[in-house]
Amino acid sequence: MGLMLLGLLIFLGSHSLPMAVGLHKRLKAIGGDIAYRIVYSVVSLGGLILIAEGYKAWRYVDGAPFLYFPPPFLSHIALLLMAFSFILFVATYGKSHIKKVVKHPMLAAVKIWAFAHLLANGDAAGVVLFGSFLAWAVVDRISVKRRERAGVLAPADFQPTFRDDAIAVTVGLVVYVLFVWHVHMWLIGVSPIVMGSPTTQ
Repeated sequence: MGLMLLGLLIFLGSHSLPMAVGLHKRLKAIGGDIAYRIVYSVVSLGGLILIAEGYKAWRYVDGAPFLYFPPPFLSHIALLLMAFSFILFVATYGKSHIKKVVKHPMLAAVKIWAFAHLLANGDAAGVVLFGSFLAWAVVDRISVKRRERAGVLAPADFQPTFRDDAIAVTVGLVVYVLFVWHVHMWLIGVSPIVMGSPTTQ
């Protein structure tokens, strides 16, 4: 439990730095933009590793208690939602109509990912993990809106293309299928296709 909580603190804390505009600017000014990005990436990766290892230890070794037992149909809904999450994640890096409409597809992808997993997981480890990411994404989206209104952050301005929409949908669905087929099992140790079981997802 403690390992996962430490990982969440490090990972979500580092990703929350842009919300503190003054501190964010001072940190980037210390060693320059490149040095900041390198340290940021290393810290984020470290936090992510701690989250993954801590989650597996809390859930599968320590035996995290179940707070609720989701009915099987919620796992089907979660699988469907995850397809949209992958598409939005890929759309973050293009100039698609999807990105133009959603505005911040990465945050939308995180919210859908977290909500979908909360639907399919009722154990304490999962609730804390996915609930934390969902709460962070909501808070960050509110912060982005405030920074845009204050003129601190400029909204993305681009001409969308249907080519990038096609890329986002195609690549997103391909990666989604790979995750459902094998990658999720390889990373987490559980297949998302196993429905109606307390060990699902």
